[in-house]
Amino acid sequence: MKMIKTIKEKGSAIGRVMAIIEAVARAQRPLSPADLSHQLDIPKPTVHRLLNQLECDGYLQTSMRGLIIPADRLHSMALGILYSSRFRALRQAILEKLTAEIGETCGIAIPNGTEMIYYDRVQSDWPLQIHLQVGSHTPIWCTASGKLYLSSLHQERRVRIAKKLLLQQYTRNTITDPNALEDALKVIRKTGIGTDNEEFVDGMVACSVPVYNDQGNLFACLFTHAPVIRKSLDALLEYVPTMTEAAMELSQLMKETEH
Repeated sequence: MKMIKTIKEKGSAIGRVMAIIEAVARAQRPLSPADLSHQLDIPKPTVHRLLNQLECDGYLQTSMRGLIIPADRLHSMALGILYSSRFRALRQAILEKLTAEIGETCGIAIPNGTEMIYYDRVQSDWPLQIHLQVGSHTPIWCTASGKLYLSSLHQERRVRIAKKLLLQQYTRNTITDPNALEDALKVIRKTGIGTDNEEFVDGMVACSVPVYNDQGNLFACLFTHAPVIRKSLDALLEYVPTMTEAAMELSQLMKETEH
């Protein structure tokens, strides 16, 4: 009897952890610990204990207002589903088609703290191209995907992250002034399109669009980049509708895993 009770207790704890993660992931607005306690019918002390553990493990984080929001590890889990063998062929097919239509390298980037990670990509056939390997870490303040990710955050979280950034100048066009960066992010937030006009690598331009989860939250960025001698930033931006369609297909892969 004691063993059965222990197993049930463990199952209950795991169930509560998963219920908290799901509630935060699906929420249309950031939730407070009290919200979670009420919605899930879990005692407040238990909610606080589980939230502390989930925050220490990198799945959730607390905003400056004390609200619970997803952390980078939760975003990575979502992308892990796309990277699984079950969906690898479908994901590659989407990227290959997009690369063929644009004629430039296309890929997926995910947030990782104050960096972006090149999670996957399909290169173009041009002899001249920018080589950034899968797994490369890139700064968030001067890349198309990084700025798009930053722009999607609530202002208080964006400010908190911005304080950690050194805003190192990579090229003559890199934005190094915090106020100028915030202005640029506000524009990107309105358009929903991330841009890099030779801000990370001299001679390279890039743009990106969001990949949303089932709750309408950005969990990855779909990007393309090109040497300026072949395509201008304006030329790349003409493919945004095509990129948006591809991003919707990637989002659909996520939805299919939930059914």
